[in-house]
Amino acid sequence: MRLRAFFAIGMIVGAPAMAIATLRLPQRSTLVLALAVFAVGHAITALGSSFALALVARVITAFATGAFWAVAGAVAVASVAPTARARASGMIISGIGLATVIGVPLGSLVGDRIGWRGAFWGLAVLAGVVALIIGRLIPAESRPDVTPSVRSEIAALRSGRFWLVLSAALLMLGGVSAAYSYVAPLLTDRAGLPNSAVSLILVGYGVGALAGTNIGGRLGDRRPLATHIGAALIAVLVLVLLQSPLSTDPAATIVLLVLMGTANQSVPPVTTALAVRFASKGPTLAYALSASAMNVGIASGSFIAGIALDSSLGLTGPSLVGMIMVALALPPLLALTAIRATRADTPAAYEEPQAIEGVTA
Repeated sequence: MRLRAFFAIGMIVGAPAMAIATLRLPQRSTLVLALAVFAVGHAITALGSSFALALVARVITAFATGAFWAVAGAVAVASVAPTARARASGMIISGIGLATVIGVPLGSLVGDRIGWRGAFWGLAVLAGVVALIIGRLIPAESRPDVTPSVRSEIAALRSGRFWLVLSAALLMLGGVSAAYSYVAPLLTDRAGLPNSAVSLILVGYGVGALAGTNIGGRLGDRRPLATHIGAALIAVLVLVLLQSPLSTDPAATIVLLVLMGTANQSVPPVTTALAVRFASKGPTLAYALSASAMNVGIASGSFIAGIALDSSLGLTGPSLVGMIMVALALPPLLALTAIRATRADTPAAYEEPQAIEGVTA
């Protein structure tokens, strides 16, 4: 658990830090280097025998992961037309859903069969293979007409709408994470499901998350705010029902969890597309900060939910925390809707945003 916490902190800090540090490097080189560091970090963990060494390796791999996501996201959204940014971002983020559906149970299987070191060796090898593939398929430089500037990247973050989007995403993902992090006792102690069924049910959540990523990518390009608000309202309803007597029924609880995963993961593609839109001259840092904001939400939601679980609220405490956090995501979204309605130039500009300056869509 402590290793996970340090990895999350490394991701939160590492994504924007590495986005700036590697800004002037060719994007292909940055992606390959990040994967190479990721592979080495996992190999060190597999070879090591001390907790301190494992801790350092996890922080290093977290920074590498942050660099990869920031650059990969910027490459994706800059490679398509402005009206397809959410879909492109959804394709990148869908890897998280696939990891939940395939990677988590596969990693557990490998760990059970050949030990936890084997799982880390497997990740190291896979990262090396992907680095070779990217080195061959990604163009040497996808922004040849742009001279990256740290100053312009930072200046682009002055947009108030950018921070409203990030705050909404932080609260939305944090709220769902609050409930999801402690869903196992809800499933076993409240819904009466056996412990052996929990992993399979969590795969169902992953399937819902994967579907949500694709839904968010498709709808987010046309109606981004409506998609985000709709997802938040669905998540609030699900979290309310998880506190009701309905959550004592196993079938209903499973359906609610799948629906929660769908609503939750429809948000990241919309968030990243809007973040890049509102900070159009700083796409790499905007993408990195959106990833950091979502990770801050996930970490804080899980932490607060743990306190609620140990309180008099009991098993429904995490869902209550999640409901409050997701509900608090609605005011920033409504503020964005109001800004759009009051800006004379917004309807056309908002629905058909301009391409990132200097980048050919």
